[in-house]
Amino acid sequence: MTPRPMHVPLLDLKAQYRTLEPEMREAVDAVFSGQRFINGAEVAALEQQIAAYCQSPVAVGASSGTDALLMSLMTLGVGVGDEVITTPYSFFATASTIWRLGATPVFVDIEPDTYNIDASRIEAAITEKTRGIVPVHLFGQTADMDPILEIASRRGLFVIEDAAQSLGARYRGRPAGSMGTIGCFSFYPSKNLGAVGDAGMVVTADEALGRRLAACRQHGEAEKYLHESVGGNFRLDTIQAAALLVKLAHLDEWHEARRRHAARYDSLFAEHERIVTPVIRDTNETIYNQYTVRLPQRSESKQYLLDHGVGCEVYYPLSLHQQPCFSPLGYGPGDFPESEKAAAETLAIPVYPELTDAQIDYVAEQLIASLAVGS
Repeated sequence: MTPRPMHVPLLDLKAQYRTLEPEMREAVDAVFSGQRFINGAEVAALEQQIAAYCQSPVAVGASSGTDALLMSLMTLGVGVGDEVITTPYSFFATASTIWRLGATPVFVDIEPDTYNIDASRIEAAITEKTRGIVPVHLFGQTADMDPILEIASRRGLFVIEDAAQSLGARYRGRPAGSMGTIGCFSFYPSKNLGAVGDAGMVVTADEALGRRLAACRQHGEAEKYLHESVGGNFRLDTIQAAALLVKLAHLDEWHEARRRHAARYDSLFAEHERIVTPVIRDTNETIYNQYTVRLPQRSESKQYLLDHGVGCEVYYPLSLHQQPCFSPLGYGPGDFPESEKAAAETLAIPVYPELTDAQIDYVAEQLIASLAVGS
């Protein structure tokens, strides 16, 4: 029987907003009433709550996830001639922030099942120029942090966790972002905790480093009009903080909804070997920022889903070492085969908290049906 056509977007922020509208309006109206749009009380309140949520002593708001990475690298003194090890399978900012400072991103291939950096390959990439490691906790699941932290400690390297997609994820019980030198988060609207524009956050256990990060996000200002270093304008807007405070109270229940949806997908796809579902390590508790499947004919399946009203997205269609702007690094096709394969085969389907079982079933039916296209 052909299922009745539905429209299921990849993400429906309007559905979320309908449940929060009175709280959100009250919070934002309070900012307008107070007219403290920069460094308002809501910013400090959000920093305190994120620090507690991440079990980290210090949290510093930032203007975006990209700027959270950039100010972290700046504060740690990364510059011309330095090398920083990271993954080629991530959002552009992971590598571009290293590049912007005149440093060199050194890529290490990913695990074929989790899509996170392969910790067993990191040691071989270290040189006398290596300053640190930036593992990415992709799609809501942390990288294998213990071996990464052990290598960093032994070799005297910093670790910046790019946890842009993983606020609330855990590794052996430890919150994402809390394990390295610094953890960076994005509150881009599509994230599990999304702002009403760009916003980000950094966390650290080092209080002295936290003070330097706070100065960096305000032009390196240690106190008013006294600049001991050159930073940038990386401040978190008060309106964004106010909106995020409302949403943060609901975050754990949203994570649970995503896990339920993922479990339903896993069950519906269990008998279809051509659909490879997300692999979650026993050490990890994921938040499913995305539910990403692997398909033998990704392009045909993607188009079929779109034609049948199902939102989907490719994260990411080009491995970072293949981006034209990074051609001076000298990498070529085949240098990171697992990253290149993931870029060619993965597809994210809807997993947002407000999905109904009927919508999930429809998405699954359409994805299964797509496998017959061109076969």
